[in-house]
This record gives sequence, structure tokens and C-alpha cells, in this order.
Amino acid sequence: MMFQMRWRTILPQQCVLLVTCLLINLEAVPIDIDKTKVQGEPHVEGAKIENPDTGLYYDEYLKQVIDVLETDKHFREKLQTADIEEIKSGKLSKELDLVSHHVRTRLDELKRQEVARLRMLIKAKMDSFQDTGVDHQALLKQFEHLNHQNPETFESKDLDMLIKAATSDLENYDKTRHDEFKKYEMLKEHERREYLKTLNEEKRREEESKYEEMKKKHGDHPKVNHPGSKDQLKEVWEESDGLDPNDFNPKTFFKLHDVNNDGFLDEQELEALFTKELEKVYDPKNEEDDMVEMEEERLRMREHVMNEIDINKDRLVTLHEFLKSTEKKEFLEPDSWETLDQQQVFTEEELKEFETHILQQEDELQKKAENLQRQKEELQRQHDQLQAQKQELQQVMEQRKLQQGSSLSGPAGELKFQPPGEHQIGNAQNHLAGDQPLPPGHIPVQETAAGSDHVQIHP
Repeated sequence: MMFQMRWRTILPQQCVLLVTCLLINLEAVPIDIDKTKVQGEPHVEGAKIENPDTGLYYDEYLKQVIDVLETDKHFREKLQTADIEEIKSGKLSKELDLVSHHVRTRLDELKRQEVARLRMLIKAKMDSFQDTGVDHQALLKQFEHLNHQNPETFESKDLDMLIKAATSDLENYDKTRHDEFKKYEMLKEHERREYLKTLNEEKRREEESKYEEMKKKHGDHPKVNHPGSKDQLKEVWEESDGLDPNDFNPKTFFKLHDVNNDGFLDEQELEALFTKELEKVYDPKNEEDDMVEMEEERLRMREHVMNEIDINKDRLVTLHEFLKSTEKKEFLEPDSWETLDQQQVFTEEELKEFETHILQQEDELQKKAENLQRQKEELQRQHDQLQAQKQELQQVMEQRKLQQGSSLSGPAGELKFQPPGEHQIGNAQNHLAGDQPLPPGHIPVQETAAGSDHVQIHP
């Protein structure tokens, strides 16, 4: 059983971050820097910044609602003056009652589409278990990002529920990713050990030696700067931005990497700062470098910087928070950064527990497979039985046809019956053959109960 995990560079955003995408595009604060010297493509004024993928199962619905609300001038103005607590508490949601009719109509349509999508998902899941009589309304309760009691219209309660659900889900999203990564690493080790069991002693030693050599090769990389430290940011300034390291300025750096000019460094913009550090450790061309581990390392770096810089824990870094962090001792004299290969991702006890769980799952799958095999054999037996009955019935029908055919013919195959009309003709012929010829104009008639007189007809 191979565990395949397709990792995207999912950049989970706090719901507050997503809602701030509704703000009117502010003009960028002038930066005292010659941007012609900056490497990369120039920023296009007015270009639409795509919202990052949150990884939520209702991500598309969330983005569509944001896009529609963004078209209402009144709601945008209210959002500009709202603080984070007003957004989280649901106070801003009440402003939905004042948006234009066109916007409300479009939101109603989006909600109906989302409800229909969820119902299709429920039906598909129930069909896989051959369940009938599905109560869609009851099952919709498990989805907390919309008001299932009113599936037709989008109300202020729907916006409130969407914000709170996204906030809660995204707060737990990093933990979920860490758990999935640990499972990924344990499965890799489990499969490696299981493979070794299939080898003889000599081959096993060769594989173990190769494994240790690859680990050593992976660990042989340049020093990784502490994420968020002055050394790390100066390296980005010099190598990515193409600027003189002696001119490094934290304020300018912040404004340069605030790609969408919204006044914040969000999680996506932060993670982009760690690419140079990650390239020191991971190369997709190297067999010993695992790109899944690289994305986990990127996540760890971003979390560390957020914990150090994000004072109000809203998952957004303001210019003030960024500049405050540059005054700390850790910014100038940071501790060394330990990469994943220098840490123990799981313990032996955790691995044993994981393997026990795998064995239980394999046992359950084996039982299901055996049950399906028995069902298949029973269906095959019933099919064979029906085929035998069908053949027997066909043989009976053939025999009856043969019997009917033999009872209606003589020894030489002649018919034993005469078609209707031939009987009278035959009698007439026999009568003519046994009597004297009749005069012209006379026809024979059957004898009546009174006698055998002939009726003569004269012309």
C-alpha cells in the first residue's frame, strides 16, 4: 500500500486576511529605492491580486462571496473603517442588509449553488455505501459555513457563519498539515523497514548503507540562516532583489515585499522570503531531497516568524510589528536554525502505534475483500443456476415443437389434416366419381334428413 500525498504550496490565510481583500486598492507608499535595479518583473499598477488558496473545502465559495461583496461601494467603505474585532464578532455582517439588490441577488445565487454542491457530495457519499432515503437537510448541519435552515437566500447570518467557520478552520489548518506530514514520514519509514524484511542479509546491509549515505548527503548543505533574522533578510535583499547589502533598510524591505501594497506582510508574502534558504537544503533533482519535507520546512519557518513578529496574533505583519522585531536581540544575534533532518519528527512509540493502526486498516480491508469475494461467488452461483434453468426450458420447448410436428404428419411426412374448404371439395369429387354424370345445369346437393333427393335446376 503506497501512501501518495500531493502537496501544494497551500498558503492558509486567516479569514481576516481574506476579508481585507475587499479593501479598496490603496496607492503604494513611495519607496526610496530605484526599482530598476530590482530583479524580477515590475509590479503592474491596478493588477488584480489573486486570493491565495486556503485549502478549505469551501474555498471557491469563500472567494466568490468576497468577489461579489467587493463590488458594493457601501460595504467596501464600511470595511475600511472596521477593525479586526468588529469583523470577527459579526458586527460587520449586519452591514449586508444595506448592500445593493444586485449584490444580494448574486449572493443568493451563490448560496443556492453551494447548497446544491454539498447535496451532491452527500448523495455521492451515501451512494457509495448504498444508502437510501438520504435526509439531505439533516446532513447539511455538518457544514458550518452557511445557514442550512435557509438554503435559498444569503443573509447576514450566512456571512457571519462564513467568517467564523473560516477563522476556526484556518487556525487549525497548520496543525492538520503537521499531523499529515508526520504520518507521511512514519509511512515512509514503515515501508522502508518492511522492504528490508524481504531482503537477504547481504542486500539488507547494502540498502542500509545506501540509506545512511543519502542521509549524510542531504545533511551536507550550506548554513541555513535563522528565518526572520537580519542575515536572512539581507541575503534576500542581495540575491533576490539584487540590491547592495550595505544599503539594507528594514522599512524599504517591508514595502518592497508587500507585493499587493495592502500594508501587511501576509503568510504568502512571508513564505516567499524563505525560498533562498530552502534551496540550500532541497533540490528536486537530488534523490536524497524530499520536496514534501521542503514544504514542511517552509511552514515551520513561517510559523516561527509569525510567532516572533505578529504581536496581536492576527496572522498579518504590519510595518510597525516588522520594525519592532528588528530592534530585538534575536534579529541581530539569532540562534542557529535546526532543519528537519536535525530533528526527530516521530518517536519509536508513535511509529509502533501508527503501524498497529495500519495493520488494523489492512485487516478491515482484507475482511471487506473476503466479503466481496463471497458475494461475487454467490452471484456467480445464482447466475449459473439461472443459465441452467434457461437451457432446460429451451430444451423442453424444442421437444414440444418436435412432438407437435410428428402428430400432424404421416409416416411419409404427409399432413394428416386438410385445410378448411378442401373437405367439401373432396366430398364433391368423391360424389362425382361414384355417381352418374349430371346433365348440364345440375349440381349435387347434400342429402337432408328427409332423403337423398337432388334438386334440379333447369336453365
